[in-house]
Amino acid sequence: MKTPTALRRSVLLIAPAVVLATLAGCASAASSDSSAPGKGEWSYTDATGTTVTLDHTPERIASCTDYALGLLSYGIDPVALFGRFDVASDTRFDEYDISDAAIVGNSYGEIDLEALAEAAPDLIVTGIYPTDREGTLNTDGPYYAFADVEQQEQLEKIAPVVAIEVGGKGLDVIEELVGLAEDLGADPATIAAAKEEFDAASAELTAAAAESDVEVTQMYADADGVYVTKPQDEPETELYSELGVTFTNLNPEGYYYWDIYSWENAGQMMTGDVLLVNNEGFQEAELLKQPTFASHPAIAAGQVHDGWVGAALDYHSQAQHMTELAGILRESKPLG
Repeated sequence: MKTPTALRRSVLLIAPAVVLATLAGCASAASSDSSAPGKGEWSYTDATGTTVTLDHTPERIASCTDYALGLLSYGIDPVALFGRFDVASDTRFDEYDISDAAIVGNSYGEIDLEALAEAAPDLIVTGIYPTDREGTLNTDGPYYAFADVEQQEQLEKIAPVVAIEVGGKGLDVIEELVGLAEDLGADPATIAAAKEEFDAASAELTAAAAESDVEVTQMYADADGVYVTKPQDEPETELYSELGVTFTNLNPEGYYYWDIYSWENAGQMMTGDVLLVNNEGFQEAELLKQPTFASHPAIAAGQVHDGWVGAALDYHSQAQHMTELAGILRESKPLG
């Protein structure tokens, strides 16, 4: 999920400036083309159309955590990790041993270039978000997780950079990462097992959604106000919507990616029965301090889930997340 913090730091203005000014007063996946893994020349064309060609299949991968999780699930161990928040506290890594990986960034856009160079990667993996529903990619700006173009250029001097497109249909993003993992030599049996797990969890979430009448609000909040994810614009929520989950979506044709509400206007979005609160912003305790929000029915009903982190877009991570969401749907009740 692309949080507003990442939005501001990357200067990728998903929400138009006019909306942000008012407030003050995370397309289909691109195709990739790669040679089969193994000895000899390796070539990969990423979502931006950039082709990386090396004289061998990359073995030392540095990656943004959101995509490193997928690589790990397919048996590829990155040598360096950088995340949008503290990697050590990122519970998504709990099942993996990353003790041998260099942690070179614990905040969006902050990457220790010297430490990354010491890890000697031969490929760097990150993402790129579209700037609109048509899937436009701003290839002149920095990729996701990078502070600016200058930093990206410095990274490219260390190793080639490839980007996964994080937009459009969730399944397309998952399959794009699978394609990269396959080209990096992932075991097909490992991928097949993860796909089987994913299919089972998809069926479980579909069943839970059919049994439930609740509306889910996926949100981020900070001192400026509330940001509600537009479910068709974030690949993960698009996937869950396709499986039957009902998300708050008050302005489906409005501004891209977020519906944004000042605290004065927060009452306009209080239609959800369940709140999934992004881990990087205000949590329930801070929400209760906002007079216009403390009376939200989901807070009164105890149907608030703090610390919500978007899962990585790979089969295994999504299987876990969908199972968790299915449980939330089954234990929640409609309000109002």
